[in-house]
Order: sequence, then C-alpha cells, then structure tokens
Amino acid sequence: MSPVRSATEILPLPPFGLQDALGRRVFIRPAGEDTEALVAFYERFDPADRAQGLPPTGSARIRPWLAVLAEGPGVVAWHEDHAVGHASLVPDGRGAHELVVFVLQGYRGTGIGTTLVRALLGLGRARGVTRAWLTVQRWNHAAVSVYRKTGFERAGEEGLEIIMSRSL
Repeated sequence: MSPVRSATEILPLPPFGLQDALGRRVFIRPAGEDTEALVAFYERFDPADRAQGLPPTGSARIRPWLAVLAEGPGVVAWHEDHAVGHASLVPDGRGAHELVVFVLQGYRGTGIGTTLVRALLGLGRARGVTRAWLTVQRWNHAAVSVYRKTGFERAGEEGLEIIMSRSL
C-alpha cells in the first residue's frame, strides 16, 4: 500500500525547460498535435531497447498505439526540434491509469526520464487522475530507480515483471 502523498508534493506542470546532465536544454510540454514527431521518435528506437514488446515497430503499428496513449494525459520532452522522450497515463477502465514512458537512447541517464514522469504526474493530478500504476521488467534497474524517485512503490509481481503504483 502506497503512503498518502501530500497535495503539495512537487509535481511540476508543463510547459517548462530544464538542463539535462549533459548540459542540453530540453523542454517538457503537454502532448498534443505532435503525432508525426512522436512517430519519428518511436521509429528511431533501437529494437534491442524495446521492453515488453513496446514501443511497437513501424508507423502502421505506432499510429494506432499513439491514439490509445492519447486517451490520457501525456507529455513530450523536446531537444531542439526533436522529441526525445514521451510519457502518458492511459486509463485502465478500473479508475486508475497505467504509466508508459520512453526516453530515446542517448538521452537516458540524464534526468529527462525522472523529469518527464514528475511532469506527467503533475499534469495527471491537474486533470483528475488519482492513481497510477506500471509494470517494469525486474532487470530494468534504471527504470525501477526512476519510478522509486517519483513515488512509485512495489505493489506486486507478475512473472518477470514488477508492478508498481502510487496515488496522486
């Protein structure tokens, strides 16, 4: 069971900018009319970096998947004119939202993923989301670390995956 979170917990609302650990200026914005940039973002993913079969490959599969992600709040990290990160809270039909987050290779480990998740949770809270959950592969220690830093706690296991959740 996750502890009750303070309503004043720092979950920033996008849009805002940040400097990543490598000194790059990155902007976090709510997702909107950026489907083509997100298709290009997901097409750049190395197949070896896909987890749990996601993101899908090829624009014919990416587009309908993005439509599902757009059913909930989303945020996009931009460096120059390219999307370098994307996160979404997808309604699960049971009153909670599943968190989905991807950061492009070369931008991982620089603080962008943690900032994306915090911004998404802030946007979700502002839009009435009360609970978020996710699944992550046990071996993905970097992702588990990001989720812990952003208030997620272990809620169970399913095969090779850990289930984590938190209230907003």
